[in-house]
Amino acid sequence: MIYADNAATTKMSEAAFNTMTSVMNEIWGNPSSLYAHGQKAKDVLENSREEIARLIGADPREIVFTSGGSEADNQAILSAAETGRKKGKTHIVSSAFEHHAVLHTLQRLEKEGFSVTLLDVHENGIVLPEEVEAAVREDTCLVTIMYANNEIGTIQPIKEIGEICRKKSVIFHTDAVQAIGHIPVNVKDDNIDMLSASAHKFHGPKGVGFLYVRKGISLTNLIEGGAQERGYRAGTENVPGIAAMATALKESISKTDENRCRLAAARDRLIEGLRQIPHSALNGDAENRLPGNVNFCFEGIEGESLLLLLDDKGICASSGSACTSGSLDPSHVLLAIGRVHDVAHGSMRLSLGEDITEEQVDYIIKSVKEVVDHLRGFSPIWRDLISGKRKFIL
Repeated sequence: MIYADNAATTKMSEAAFNTMTSVMNEIWGNPSSLYAHGQKAKDVLENSREEIARLIGADPREIVFTSGGSEADNQAILSAAETGRKKGKTHIVSSAFEHHAVLHTLQRLEKEGFSVTLLDVHENGIVLPEEVEAAVREDTCLVTIMYANNEIGTIQPIKEIGEICRKKSVIFHTDAVQAIGHIPVNVKDDNIDMLSASAHKFHGPKGVGFLYVRKGISLTNLIEGGAQERGYRAGTENVPGIAAMATALKESISKTDENRCRLAAARDRLIEGLRQIPHSALNGDAENRLPGNVNFCFEGIEGESLLLLLDDKGICASSGSACTSGSLDPSHVLLAIGRVHDVAHGSMRLSLGEDITEEQVDYIIKSVKEVVDHLRGFSPIWRDLISGKRKFIL
């Protein structure tokens, strides 16, 4: 099997797994308890907080542990909105291709009287800082722009956007779920006020993540019931998961430069090979993207059939976000960059892991070519395109 869906989830690293099982077996006390065994768990919790903070350039008290990126996105956005409402500021700036954890939260706020501006991301999948600046108004309480897109992998000019928000005294949040552990991220250098992350995207366990919150920014609780996480998130902390997350993040960041070079080379080899397929197109900027991300559209086919046939060949791929894999609608990300419905339906995302080989990349290229040719062979849309009844778009 060639696993090429690392943007959906990654396999836990051996080090993270060993950390998690060790804590589960040996330090399973409640970190809120006063006796020694509970305090051992408290030490693990706080040491993990310190490690994660150090790795992203934060202070430990600026890290709040969550169940993952979606919860962190929700808490960040709702908190900034509540702060803004108290000051009479009810406008939010975001982009049209954010993760649904962001977009659905913004839709909820619109029903509560907030106004939302969703910026275009253009054909290359990049948000322009000058358009962010132009969209910010006197009543803007939040700008939320993802660090790297989960479907097409394009990396956004976060530092520049953060500078604009800092200059205009607007809170800046970024969903960095796809970026953390894969490219350098420093919350201070990047002018970030709030940042969301999820462990299972960088070889940690599922069900645990964190929210970075710059000192001085107020949080609104999503979960009530206890004083954990300095009162910001009730519920006994997932100490084994948090410890494993810290281990995984440390390991991933220590190998960032090495992995980025190898993955970028594999990515570019894959892109070059897939470009040889007629009437295909890479989605998003070819260079300013995550090192392991490749997202293509193939005219005249359905993406779901492509994925199922690739699975038969031992290749795990996806058509976009795992959170919307059951939907029959085309990707909102691809529509946002200007792909028409018919073309967007024929999309495929390959997100490579650090262990990918050249031989595996070549096998993926060969297999995709075979499957695309096979599907086009009995596609009525393809017959219409070839006969001239329809015009090619790609």
